[in-house]
Amino acid sequence: MTTSRRPRIGIILANLGTPDTPTAAGVRAYLREFLSDPRVIEVPRLVWFFILRLFILPLRSPRVAKAYAGIWEVDSPMRLTLVQQVIAVRDRLEQRFPEAELTVLPAMSYGNPRLSVALAGVADHDELIVLPLFPQFSATSTAPVHDQVARWQLSQRRYPALQLVRDYHVHPDYIEALALRVEAHRAEHGPADRLLLSFHGIPQPYADKGDPYPLHCQATTAALRARLGLDESTCVMSFQSRFGLQEWLKPYTDDLLAQWGRDGVASVQVLCPAFSADCLETLEEIAIENGEHFRHHGGQRYEYIPALNVDEHHVQLMVNLLVPRVEAALKTVSVA
Repeated sequence: MTTSRRPRIGIILANLGTPDTPTAAGVRAYLREFLSDPRVIEVPRLVWFFILRLFILPLRSPRVAKAYAGIWEVDSPMRLTLVQQVIAVRDRLEQRFPEAELTVLPAMSYGNPRLSVALAGVADHDELIVLPLFPQFSATSTAPVHDQVARWQLSQRRYPALQLVRDYHVHPDYIEALALRVEAHRAEHGPADRLLLSFHGIPQPYADKGDPYPLHCQATTAALRARLGLDESTCVMSFQSRFGLQEWLKPYTDDLLAQWGRDGVASVQVLCPAFSADCLETLEEIAIENGEHFRHHGGQRYEYIPALNVDEHHVQLMVNLLVPRVEAALKTVSVA
């Protein structure tokens, strides 16, 4: 006699990564893993090995650790937010699909919670859905998640059926969540002369080789402008967080803010649409450093609009991305 069971569906929400501790040692371990990925740094491996270990890790780790210490509470903001997002998404999906056994797990491409551990946790499930929390696809962010899943599959004799979310940069619910975030901020603080959409940058040669990231950023910007009723002069796209000597995507956020300050732009509000959770780059680089940079060059009012984090519209976006995939899994999974 056979007894039926509920279909088992694993869902992984994946973000980039964060150190385990706000110390030089913790940051060094994280940066070593992150910057050793050839998807992130396209430099000949032997050359990069020495640059990374002799210069970048010794010099950058203490400085970055100090910055992390300034935003660290009980844990890294990104990790805390990811766990909260998982709980919120799980609760809504369990209500929507009582006929399924759902396992929703957090994961990071680098650091903890490790993606490999999350994959092991759903290895015996019928279906696996992986949602990288990067709205705009890039070979430097989304692709490493896909790479790790592929390597894990190679090591398994049996693994679940797989669905991977590639991007959602113009999904209507994503654009609406961003727009509502801006509108709520402006309802409380008033409008500004400029709304700056600052995306994480990538080296220009990566885009020249075909990375679609800048095109996705442009599409997000155009959709958000249209939704907010703003034009190209009042809602502007830029790119942040460059390092090294090579050219990165332009315009650079810090250069643009300095120019605006010199030109007499009095007020700026900044939103970072590529970040699904606040982290060091938004809370320290954008909210603090770039605000000081803008005011230093003559600007007056500077405001950072927080990332979507666990905003209810953001949670609903993630649920809406997952619902059709869970429904598809339930139609194809056969258990006994």
